[in-house]
Amino acid sequence: MITPGTAARRASAAGLVLAAGLTTGLAIPPATTAATTPAAADAVPSAGLGRYYQQRPHWHRCALGADDGTGRALDAAGARCADVTVPLDYGRPRGRTVTVAISRLEATDTRHRIGSLLINPGGPGGPGLGTGLAVRPAMGETGARYDLIGMDPRFTGRSTPLDCGLSSGPGLLSAGPDRAGFDRRTAHARSVAERCRATNGPLLPYVTTRNTARDIDVVRSVLGERKISYLGYSYGTYLGTAYTQMFPTRHDRVVLDSALDPDRYNPRLLKGADSENEKAYDDWAAWTAARHDTYGLGRTPEQVRATLDDVITASAREPLTVGTAPDVFRLDGSQVPALLFTELADDTDPARAALAEHMTLLARAAESRPTTLPPAFADLLRSVFTPAGSSVASAQTAILCGDVAAPRDPETYWRDIERGRAAHPLFAPLTESITPCAFWDRPREAPVRVRHDTRALIVASTGDPRVPYTDSVALHDRLPGSRLLTLAGANQHANYGVHGSACVDSAVNSYLATGRLPARDRTCAK
Repeated sequence: MITPGTAARRASAAGLVLAAGLTTGLAIPPATTAATTPAAADAVPSAGLGRYYQQRPHWHRCALGADDGTGRALDAAGARCADVTVPLDYGRPRGRTVTVAISRLEATDTRHRIGSLLINPGGPGGPGLGTGLAVRPAMGETGARYDLIGMDPRFTGRSTPLDCGLSSGPGLLSAGPDRAGFDRRTAHARSVAERCRATNGPLLPYVTTRNTARDIDVVRSVLGERKISYLGYSYGTYLGTAYTQMFPTRHDRVVLDSALDPDRYNPRLLKGADSENEKAYDDWAAWTAARHDTYGLGRTPEQVRATLDDVITASAREPLTVGTAPDVFRLDGSQVPALLFTELADDTDPARAALAEHMTLLARAAESRPTTLPPAFADLLRSVFTPAGSSVASAQTAILCGDVAAPRDPETYWRDIERGRAAHPLFAPLTESITPCAFWDRPREAPVRVRHDTRALIVASTGDPRVPYTDSVALHDRLPGSRLLTLAGANQHANYGVHGSACVDSAVNSYLATGRLPARDRTCAK
């Protein structure tokens, strides 16, 4: 349930899909797997795993065809791609295998090369093959000293696929103002779980963060590295924490941006994030009101919010028709709030302008006026609200539901929505709503817990609308050797190389270049 936001869309041209929010949602009877023998799973190589750790990658061009923008961009930058074979079930290494796609942008300053830096864009379920292209500009001279490794985690992107054939992509939908809307969301969540079980049941127990962490360690070995450095955003911080805890001697420099508290990680990650989203909404409304002559949504923040309340009410009465053929979409009262929510995770001026433009188009549609969609907006709507986003939604749902069990009684969610609705009528029906995880089989493995200190650099903004700042503080407390780098006054999810803070970027680059953490926690002003 992490939703792609504006930062994700900006970077997606280079293949980076930052999880800028939590979106659509997703337990298997106990079995003898790597979960029951962690020592075997975490040894290198364990019995039967040698052939995976010792394989040699076959590097090749990345582009798969003329329409493969990410592959062409990687080729133009001099990157090469490979497929790494890993076991589906690490407890049965002689059983079925799957592939994990990786890319490598080799260091150009070979004299001062540090090693490999693997970058995860979040999601969960976000393909990461092009992440090196997206991050390298922010790294400056430091980037030339690393082999930048992109990776499509198992069952995402070009890795062995998982697709349940869903009708929409990743994105939390609102339960709306009444019980009827919640009942529709419940029926949809149940149908997603049943469809994934029917189409991909044998794979689902192994679509987990722990197994992705094991895959990372195979990739580390295949790259010939004794240790690997890591940069993760959003959900990618939970994956990074999992790797450092499962393989505590095999990581070098670790940056965790917009960090999740592993003790709070579960399918309801957005629960309790209403206040941060209200603040982000208020700040965006003020920004937009100051530009009324451009967007026409209202001259005060209150007028902007009132305009969008009217748009949401209109969409609940009858879906709004936006776009022109072939890009025509009908957005209802569950989707319009979700779209607004999704785009609030980036408070840079370009992101705020994009959201204002999109809401202006919806306001026109609510008045039955024709609208023409910018290509990027059409792409967003297609990826979130049509079957084009099915594979990402399938992987995201399976990871979340396969990692940690969710409450199974729909009434639990309904009561939470009703409790939150008075103070947060827009956001509570989203953040508290039911997901397919309520109907998923129970996970085979226990969630990741912190038992080893890690000298990581944790980056967070104080107003993050997706992962509360308190999560980063909690992870910092659990890792005494870490340092916390705070971006104060920003409503930002994903900071390094995304927000444009020279203070943040230089601090991260200094750590990546030297391996030395700041002497104490630091704060950067927005």
